[in-house]
Amino acid sequence: MSKTLELTPAEIRKAGWNALKARMGIAGALKFILQYEKGEGDYTKLRKELFKEETVDSLIEKMKKEGRIKAKGGCNKRG
Repeated sequence: MSKTLELTPAEIRKAGWNALKARMGIAGALKFILQYEKGEGDYTKLRKELFKEETVDSLIEKMKKEGRIKAKGGCNKRG
Protein backbone atom coordinates (compact mmCIF):
# COMPACT_ATOMS: atom_id res chain seq x y z
CA MET A 1 0.00 0.00 0.00
CA SER A 2 1.27 3.47 -0.82
CA LYS A 3 2.33 5.58 2.15
CA THR A 4 0.23 8.44 0.74
CA LEU A 5 -2.94 6.39 1.16
CA GLU A 6 -2.24 6.09 4.88
CA LEU A 7 -2.05 9.87 5.44
CA THR A 8 -4.84 11.87 7.04
CA PRO A 9 -6.37 14.74 5.04
CA ALA A 10 -4.37 17.23 7.16
CA GLU A 11 -1.14 15.34 6.48
CA ILE A 12 -1.90 15.27 2.74
CA ARG A 13 -2.48 19.05 2.72
CA LYS A 14 0.77 19.62 4.62
CA ALA A 15 2.74 17.36 2.27
CA GLY A 16 1.20 19.06 -0.77
CA TRP A 17 1.98 22.51 0.58
CA ASN A 18 5.57 21.49 1.31
CA ALA A 19 5.94 20.06 -2.21
CA LEU A 20 4.60 23.27 -3.75
CA LYS A 21 6.96 25.40 -1.66
CA ALA A 22 9.95 23.20 -2.52
CA ARG A 23 9.22 23.29 -6.25
CA MET A 24 7.87 26.84 -6.71
CA GLY A 25 8.96 28.82 -3.67
CA ILE A 26 6.54 30.39 -1.24
CA ALA A 27 5.35 33.11 -3.63
CA GLY A 28 4.70 30.62 -6.43
CA ALA A 29 2.94 28.22 -4.05
CA LEU A 30 0.67 31.00 -2.83
CA LYS A 31 -0.13 32.07 -6.39
CA PHE A 32 -1.02 28.47 -7.23
CA ILE A 33 -3.33 28.12 -4.23
CA LEU A 34 -5.06 31.40 -5.02
CA GLN A 35 -5.69 30.26 -8.60
CA TYR A 36 -7.04 26.92 -7.45
CA GLU A 37 -9.25 28.13 -4.57
CA LYS A 38 -11.18 31.02 -6.13
CA GLY A 39 -14.68 29.62 -5.74
CA GLU A 40 -17.56 31.08 -7.66
CA GLY A 41 -20.60 33.26 -7.24
CA ASP A 42 -21.29 36.15 -4.89
CA TYR A 43 -21.51 34.78 -1.35
CA THR A 44 -22.48 38.15 0.12
CA LYS A 45 -25.50 38.42 -2.19
CA LEU A 46 -26.44 34.77 -1.61
CA ARG A 47 -26.13 35.12 2.19
CA LYS A 48 -28.37 38.18 2.22
CA GLU A 49 -31.01 36.32 0.23
CA LEU A 50 -30.79 33.11 2.28
CA PHE A 51 -30.99 34.85 5.65
CA LYS A 52 -33.16 37.89 4.85
CA GLU A 53 -35.91 36.76 7.24
CA GLU A 54 -33.49 35.70 10.01
CA THR A 55 -31.99 37.39 13.04
CA VAL A 56 -28.99 36.23 15.02
CA ASP A 57 -31.33 35.06 17.76
CA SER A 58 -33.57 33.10 15.36
CA LEU A 59 -30.53 31.38 13.86
CA ILE A 60 -29.21 30.49 17.33
CA GLU A 61 -32.58 29.01 18.27
CA LYS A 62 -32.63 26.90 15.10
CA MET A 63 -29.11 25.69 15.81
CA LYS A 64 -30.12 24.72 19.35
CA LYS A 65 -33.15 22.78 18.08
CA GLU A 66 -30.98 20.95 15.54
CA GLY A 67 -28.42 20.09 18.23
CA ARG A 68 -25.65 22.05 16.53
CA ILE A 69 -25.02 24.03 19.72
CA LYS A 70 -25.84 23.39 23.36
CA ALA A 71 -29.20 24.65 24.54
CA LYS A 72 -27.69 26.34 27.59
CA GLY A 73 -24.23 27.89 27.75
CA GLY A 74 -23.48 27.02 24.13
CA CYS A 75 -22.45 30.50 23.11
CA ASN A 76 -21.32 33.76 24.61
CA LYS A 77 -23.91 36.40 25.46
CA ARG A 78 -23.84 39.49 23.32
CA GLY A 79 -23.55 42.67 25.28
